[in-house]
Amino acid sequence: MEFKKLEIEPEGSWIKRTLESKHTRKTLIYIVLGAIAGLVYFYFSEGKQIANITGGEIFKSMLVGGFLGFFITNSPCSRGKC
Repeated sequence: MEFKKLEIEPEGSWIKRTLESKHTRKTLIYIVLGAIAGLVYFYFSEGKQIANITGGEIFKSMLVGGFLGFFITNSPCSRGKC
């Protein structure tokens, strides 16, 4: 019988592995793009000037857009489990 020697290497912390994964990077990119798209949609649909828009309105529209970006990358259908 011949046995191979196991080559075990340290994997690093779970935070480092999570931040370096392709899926995490894709999710962050889609969240940022969704937030920008939410802001642009809010700006053009409300018809207000930049000076009249409050920070709360901007935050809400960016939050909704960011959530949609998160949902696009993490929904079951996007992961092929539909």
